[in-house]
Amino acid sequence: MSSVKFNNSEPVFFNTLKDRINTYFSEKKIKPTGDFRLYLKTFAFVGGLIASYIVLVFFTPSAWYFSLGLCAIMGGLLAGIGFNVMHDGAHGSYSNIKWLNETMGYALNMMGGSNFLWKQKHNINHHSYTNVEGMDDDIDIKPFIRVHTSQKKYWFHRYQHVYGLLLYGLTYLAWIFLQDFKKYFSGKIADNTRIQRMSLKEHIIFWTSKVFYIGAFIVLPMYNIGVIDTIIGFSIMVFITGIIISVVFQLAHVVEDAEFVTPVEPMRIESEWAIHQLNTTVNFAMNNKMWCWLLGGLNFQVEHHLFPRISHVHYPQISKIVRATCLEFNIAYKEFPTFRSALWSHLVHLKRIGVAA
Repeated sequence: MSSVKFNNSEPVFFNTLKDRINTYFSEKKIKPTGDFRLYLKTFAFVGGLIASYIVLVFFTPSAWYFSLGLCAIMGGLLAGIGFNVMHDGAHGSYSNIKWLNETMGYALNMMGGSNFLWKQKHNINHHSYTNVEGMDDDIDIKPFIRVHTSQKKYWFHRYQHVYGLLLYGLTYLAWIFLQDFKKYFSGKIADNTRIQRMSLKEHIIFWTSKVFYIGAFIVLPMYNIGVIDTIIGFSIMVFITGIIISVVFQLAHVVEDAEFVTPVEPMRIESEWAIHQLNTTVNFAMNNKMWCWLLGGLNFQVEHHLFPRISHVHYPQISKIVRATCLEFNIAYKEFPTFRSALWSHLVHLKRIGVAA
């Protein structure tokens, strides 16, 4: 399987929606990229991470509970930078200045990841083939987690709703120290997608970033504060980052209302691409200003999947247009009213799929 085709012969819905979104920005006389709200968040998250790092590594508090608390906060700040800064930058929606988008996208490398690999995994595979087995690497958590019935079932899946959240805490660690290298050396992003050719520059950036991350977050802290303390603090940080990132992304696509697709020959999905996005994506906590600010608009995944080049700071407003257009075309606009209800639905989905044939 090299690609999956959508039925885009008459994309009436999406063309109508795009016209209305373009009209919104034109009438408001604003750009669809980020603005001062995004820049302030960048300062807050990046500044908070740097300050926490300096305090921990160079002025280590004597109170162990304060140090461990700072490690947990750093884990949250890393997730926040990923949601609010890197994500917009990698999608080209942070700014209308190309080099600034690239710079913000490379924040992921500072976090130990690879902007080059992530763009292909997320921007191309996940956004093009959302919840399509064999194409969307985001739903490939096997063998530990089974997210739909087309994936192989093991006896332990019946308990995945119990151990799932704890396992998510390990995903960030596995991402930067295992999955990136697996993709790099195998040349594959997903089962059926090969990595685009890496330039010499990207090879250098990949390896330099990994060395920098290990040096900054492991070697230097070990030198300054000790091996055991560093292992404990680093473990807390990456666990918090992992569980936050995993849960937030799962709530948009691995819940009861989201559809999963296993294409068969010919590799074709009968729905329009935009409608497929609406079938496989769910919003949550849209009216909660705290979640909207912290999650970088990832609780507005419907709008993000339809318009990834629009900055998340605009999602609350354009969601009104998307919802109204969906209603007009009799297309389901899926959402959960709260974070808690979305999380509950995710766990219920895991439990159901864990025992399903």
